[in-house]
Amino acid sequence: MASRKKIHKPWVLVVTIGLGTLLNPLNSSMISVALTRMQQEFELTFADASWLISVFYLASAAGQPVMGKLSDMFGPKRMFLAGLITVAAASMLAPLSPNFPFLLGCRALQAIGSSTLFPSGMSIVRTSITKGQAKALATLSIFASTSAAFGPSIGGLLIDSWDWPSIFIVNFPFIIVSFFMAIFILPEKGEGKFELKRIDFFGITLFIIAVIGLILFLLSLDSQIHWWALLVFLVSSVSFYFYEKNQGEPFIDVRGLKRNPNVTLIYVQFITINLVYYCYFFGFPTYLQQVKKYSPGDTGLIMLALAGFGVIVSPFAGRLIDRHGPKPALITGSVILFTGTALLLTLNETSSLLWLLVIMAVLGMSNGFSNISMQTALYEHVKPEDTGSASGLFQTSRYLGSILSSSLLGLAFNRHLDIHHLHNVAMICLAFCLLVFLLSIRLPGRNKLRGAWMKL
Repeated sequence: MASRKKIHKPWVLVVTIGLGTLLNPLNSSMISVALTRMQQEFELTFADASWLISVFYLASAAGQPVMGKLSDMFGPKRMFLAGLITVAAASMLAPLSPNFPFLLGCRALQAIGSSTLFPSGMSIVRTSITKGQAKALATLSIFASTSAAFGPSIGGLLIDSWDWPSIFIVNFPFIIVSFFMAIFILPEKGEGKFELKRIDFFGITLFIIAVIGLILFLLSLDSQIHWWALLVFLVSSVSFYFYEKNQGEPFIDVRGLKRNPNVTLIYVQFITINLVYYCYFFGFPTYLQQVKKYSPGDTGLIMLALAGFGVIVSPFAGRLIDRHGPKPALITGSVILFTGTALLLTLNETSSLLWLLVIMAVLGMSNGFSNISMQTALYEHVKPEDTGSASGLFQTSRYLGSILSSSLLGLAFNRHLDIHHLHNVAMICLAFCLLVFLLSIRLPGRNKLRGAWMKL
C-alpha cells in the first residue's frame, strides 16, 4: 500500500519538481546559440551539427512515454531521482567528448534523463496536491516556458565566458538543489506491478527508424539524394501504422487518431507551427553569429526579442481564449506568423538590427498565441479520461516539428549561409504558414463543438 505523506507546503514540492522539469526545455533551447561553436570545434557542416537538435528531440519523443510507464511501475520519486542522475552523468561527460558521435550520445542520454522528470513530477503533483492542483500545474508550466524562452540568452552569456562546455555544466546547480530537495520533500509512492510488456518497444523502434530515415533523406536533397533513406522511412512508417493498430497500449494510438480527425489535424497543425517557429529559433542564432558576426552573448540577448515577446503576449491570448474559445486566438496567431515570415523577406544586408528585432518580436508574438490556444483546442476535443495520452502526443508533435525544422535548416544552411539562404527558408515557411491558417479556419468553434458534444 502506498505511503502517503501530507504535503504541508505544496509550493516547496512544486519548486523541487520545477527545478528538475526545466532541464529539458533549457537544454533544448541553449543549444541554439552553441551550434556555431560546436560546428567549429568538431569541424562539422551545419547539416552534421543539426543532429545535435534532432537527436535530443527524437530521444525525448521516444523516452517520455516510456519513462511515464516506468514511473508507474517503480514509483515516481525513484524515477525522478534516477532522471536527475542521468542528466548529471550526461552533462559531466559531454564537455569531455573526444568526438562528435560521443557528444551526440551525451545529448541523447541528457534527453532521456530529462524526459523522465516531467511524467514523474506530474504524477507526484496529481497524487499529492489536491487543493490548488491547477495552480501547481500552471506554475510548473511557467518553469518550462521561462527556461525555454531564456535558454538562448543564458547559453550565449555562458559561451562568451566559458565556451560551449558551459551549457552542460550549468545544469549542475539545478540538478544538485532539486536532487537533495527531492530526497527529503517528495513523498514516497507505492510501486505498481512491473509489466515490461506495457512498453511498446517495437513500436518505438519503428518510430525512431522512420524519423531517422526521413531526416537522412531530407538532408541529402542538396547533393546525392538517398532514395534508400526514403524507402526506409516509407516501409517503417507503414509497418509502424499496422503494428500500432493491433497494440493494447501503443506508443501512438493510431486507431484513436483515425476516429477523431479533429484531434489528428490539431497535431498536424502543431507540428507545422513548431516546424516554422523552430526554423527561426535555431536559424536566427546561426545567422547572427556566422553572417552578422555577433558574439554568442550578444546573439543570446537579441534572441530575447523572439522568445520574450511570446511570454509577454501569452496572458492576452489566455484572456481571448477564455472569452471566445481557442479558434480566434489560433487564427490571430497564424496571421501574425504569416506576417512575421513575410516581413523576413524584406530583410537585407543593409537592414538595421532594430528592423530585425521588430521581425523577431512579431514572430515571437505568434508563438505566444499559438501555444496556449493549441493546447486548449486539444483539450476541448478529447475526453477527460484521454487527457494524459493526448498531452503526451501533443509533446511528441512539438518534437516532430522541431526535428523537421532542424532538417530544413540543415538542407538550407549546409553549403553556404547568407541572407538569400535565410530568405529561402522564409519562402518555404510561408507555405507552411498558409497551411496553419487554413487549419485554424477549419477548426470547429466553441459553439459548434458544444453542439456536437450534446449530440453524443
